[in-house]
Amino acid sequence: MAKKQIIIVDGYNVIGSWPNLSKLKNQNHLSQARDELLHVLAEYRKIEDVRMIVVFDAMYVPGVKETFNVFDLEVVFTPEDQTADSYIEALSGELNSPLNTVTVVTSDQAEQWTIFSRGAYRIPSSEFKTRIDNVKKEIDVDVKKHYDRQITRNSPWSDEQLLQLKEMMNKKDQS
Repeated sequence: MAKKQIIIVDGYNVIGSWPNLSKLKNQNHLSQARDELLHVLAEYRKIEDVRMIVVFDAMYVPGVKETFNVFDLEVVFTPEDQTADSYIEALSGELNSPLNTVTVVTSDQAEQWTIFSRGAYRIPSSEFKTRIDNVKKEIDVDVKKHYDRQITRNSPWSDEQLLQLKEMMNKKDQS
């Protein structure tokens, strides 16, 4: 039996590390940056069979302590008196078991060492972005192959007719 894969994402750390999201945050569009992050993670989640938990500090949204599901992601806003780091550290320790593999996405060095000491894996935010981008590229290639195959399969022309047509087009271009 394979272990269940769980990815815990330090939301604001990722927003601060990914250039497009950091730009939104710096332009005072933090909620848009959060929404865009959740959208990207939801797409990745559809492709990879993992449980994904995204944790945001309450420091940017005071008074909110909330946990909800959106786009098949678990989203947590920590209580005001708890940092995302301490929440993630406790959660990773709780979820890490012989049945689960826990990976935490953060670029915070201190948090990475704490996570590692509790037996979880860690991925820097920038490396996770690269992983997501690579998965998207692989899908784009697969979609293009499928699309190209379908065009060929549905073509009413035989190979000989296509060759004749190509020759006619080349002659036309030369004149």
